[in-house]
Amino acid sequence: MLCSPVRISSAGRLPWTLGFVMHPIAQRTLEVLESAFRRLERQLPPPRYIEIDGQPALRYAEELIEQALIQKLARYISSLEAAQLLLDRGFLQEQGVLHRTLDELHEDILFLTVAITNDQVTELHRRYLAAFWAEEFGGADPVESRNDREMVPRNKMRAYVARVLQATSNPSRDLAVSKTIAKVYSGFVHAASPHLMEMCDGDPPRFNLRGMRSAARFADHEFDIWNYYYRGILSATFVGKALGDQPLVTGLFEHSLQFQEGCGRDFGARRPEA
Repeated sequence: MLCSPVRISSAGRLPWTLGFVMHPIAQRTLEVLESAFRRLERQLPPPRYIEIDGQPALRYAEELIEQALIQKLARYISSLEAAQLLLDRGFLQEQGVLHRTLDELHEDILFLTVAITNDQVTELHRRYLAAFWAEEFGGADPVESRNDREMVPRNKMRAYVARVLQATSNPSRDLAVSKTIAKVYSGFVHAASPHLMEMCDGDPPRFNLRGMRSAARFADHEFDIWNYYYRGILSATFVGKALGDQPLVTGLFEHSLQFQEGCGRDFGARRPEA
């Protein structure tokens, strides 16, 4: 089994943080995700050193779609832990920036996984992967040799996933929700005034420059990070499915049930009826 049960009764459930002590189910989830990642990483041809502009650099020479997935998952897990560290110190604006990053990473992983598990690699995927694998520069001069990536519009990626999976009876609503979430967190990325004003409180009002643990918005960010832990479990599960590792997928599903119980949230994961 991927992980041992973590049982936390309702009476003994902890707040998210106690000083700088992470909630035990969050800590356990990071451990599970890293363990899952290491297992998946070993199943693929490893990166190797090649020469780029006269310098050694690690690259995946095969440029497999599965290797793209493992890189996206690595960044998801790293960014999730970084978001937790920012929350612990009250840097909520910066946490919001990472939430936007995590949203896009989760979408990327689902987009690539569906091509393997539910459909086939399409022209849209080939365009996405061409941009993903492209080097930033094509020569020694960073100004003259910068490569322009043909980025696939995110709305087309979302529409593809909704069409292939047909997860709900209202895919238009799903696309609208995804776009709304992206717009909300875009304000943190681009430092929009309404978002920046969340840094300000007190009487007289002043901007908090060293974290906002006492700010009214802290509870919202504290609550929201649970969603990104759960999506991390889903992202690792998607990659496990893409690589055909059913035992890992089963273990991650078991952990998702423990995660729901441990954090006291219902994310919809259910054990199948016997």
